[in-house]
Amino acid sequence: MPSLWNVVLCAAAGAVLWTSVGLALSRRLGLEHGLAPALGWAAVHAAALPLLLVLGLTRGTAALLVVAALALAALVGRRVAETERPPGLPWWAYAAAALLALAPAAAIFPKIAGDSVMLAGPMYDHAKVAMIDDMARLGLPAGNPFFGGTGTDGRLAYYYLWHFGAALLAKLVGASGWEADIAATWLTAFASLSLMMGLAVALSRRRAAALWVVALSLAASLRPLLDAVFGDGTQYRLLADYQGPESWLFQASWVPQHLAAASCAVLAALLIARLVSRPSAGLAAVLALTVAAGFESSAWIGGITFAAAALPLGVAMVAAAEPQQRRRRFIAYAAAAAAAALLLAWPMLREEYAATASRAVGVPIALYPYEVLGPVVPKSVHRMLDLPAYWLVLLVVDLPAIYCAGGASLAYLLAARDTAPAQRRIVLALGLLAAAGLVVAWLFISTIANNDLGWRAVLPAVLVLTTLAAAGLARWIATPVPRAATAALALLALGLPGGLALLHENAVGIAAPSDAVFARTPALWQAVRDVTAPDERVANNPTFLGDMVQWPVNISWALLADRRSCFAGWDLARPYVALPGPAIDALDRLFKRVFAGDASAEEVRSLASAYDCRVVLVTPADGAWERDVFAASGAYRLVSEKADAWRIYRARAGDSQG
Repeated sequence: MPSLWNVVLCAAAGAVLWTSVGLALSRRLGLEHGLAPALGWAAVHAAALPLLLVLGLTRGTAALLVVAALALAALVGRRVAETERPPGLPWWAYAAAALLALAPAAAIFPKIAGDSVMLAGPMYDHAKVAMIDDMARLGLPAGNPFFGGTGTDGRLAYYYLWHFGAALLAKLVGASGWEADIAATWLTAFASLSLMMGLAVALSRRRAAALWVVALSLAASLRPLLDAVFGDGTQYRLLADYQGPESWLFQASWVPQHLAAASCAVLAALLIARLVSRPSAGLAAVLALTVAAGFESSAWIGGITFAAAALPLGVAMVAAAEPQQRRRRFIAYAAAAAAAALLLAWPMLREEYAATASRAVGVPIALYPYEVLGPVVPKSVHRMLDLPAYWLVLLVVDLPAIYCAGGASLAYLLAARDTAPAQRRIVLALGLLAAAGLVVAWLFISTIANNDLGWRAVLPAVLVLTTLAAAGLARWIATPVPRAATAALALLALGLPGGLALLHENAVGIAAPSDAVFARTPALWQAVRDVTAPDERVANNPTFLGDMVQWPVNISWALLADRRSCFAGWDLARPYVALPGPAIDALDRLFKRVFAGDASAEEVRSLASAYDCRVVLVTPADGAWERDVFAASGAYRLVSEKADAWRIYRARAGDSQG
């Protein structure tokens, strides 16, 4: 199980590295200091990945990279005039951000109660810990820990920069992938909060805006309140049984890689606006690193959503650039930044394209407006009314604290006479980014596994609207503007019960029948590692301890095995393996049949010959424990056994790929 000490070490190492580099860059470029952690993360990792693809990811190269990055940061930030430094956030703002960032990190910690261990719902998406372990153990380029059979090249078909960053921390500290994942989740949440705080204080010119960012980020959907007031199931009568846009706290807990990409998108919009005022090679270089980091952390946000915003954003900034000479320089630097970003992201972009083609799904996105209204609305007008209901109903219900207040603040800052031209360009850039994210989520879905495009495209808008709402509240309370402040505070109060419910779920976890069994699995996986080489693949029942999280997933293997799987299960193969859906469905049926003890000897032998299952784990929960198809097949031999706990088989030499 994770060690708190190792988590703290990873978090401290990341905080020092990200903030030092980001602070040097922000000072050099005249940016708000609150941007430093997110800016440092983007710059370090976008540059580190291609370097370590060449040098290899070892503890030595990781340490050398950190030393070089810190030395370069000291050099870059050394000669900056005091007058060029924008005001930083007060210490209490960083403390508040660090405290709230514990909420998503808590969801990833195991909850130990006596001889049982519980997990929280977000652990379903953190089964990607297997990717972190794989890179920390075997280096780069990233291999696929979820499948190793014929028909694939063994490469990971996923945007993995965030997980690479966690693997870098694990390598530096000697931590497990799970420990590094917890630390990186906290760091990402902290960086995004610091980013919003820095922008909110700059836009409002009031330090109180930093605390409003914390309060607004804690708020969530009105759905729990609707059920509490009007009765259980109210939301499913009024609204479609479809996942709505989620708040910062939910997304930070479940998908920190997408949150990192959203932070990069916000940074990129800001840098583009600044490039209009002060075109420079330094700004263009940092912009290229930020855009590349955004794509390599989330193709849905850093690729599709930011691409949708880039054209209107570029046109608006060109129109705002004055004089003519500065306009030409802006276009030249922006084009150079785009080319450099494409060059940096090209290897991963090529892999993503090849994986999409191999899945045979055609275009990975489709036009499908968001489902909003429930059965209370007649079917004849249902889909037609969904279009305006997205803006008038759904966003108000699911993002109550930030949608209306953020929109009102956006309009105020754009129209206010005291908004300086440079600041107005920044507000316009952020508004265009938010609009693009909301429109993409409104009209499009992704066709690979889940609708990650629709669910995650709203994240840049969540960050922007939170920033603008905090800036607006700070202004409206200080000015004062009582009606605007009262309405914003009322909506914030309505959203807090949903956020507190998420906090409780993250802290308490989900009670499951397998809690006591999961607590004993570290010894089981240690026995597997004892007989398995670092690069060999393991087969176990894809549904083993599947009730530990919200949807069945091979969570015990993902968190504790530190070995690749030859087939980790449908939920982990469908998004991360470059095979058509029917092929993955067939594999899922095969492996479930084998571990149920219902497979033929030929099917059992195929695990070794076709899917590189060098080692097999069987537990008393498997039907194969009583109907031992592995021993009967002759393709495997027993190498380790503990009564009522496990049997471990190894493929005979003639039956394996190796």
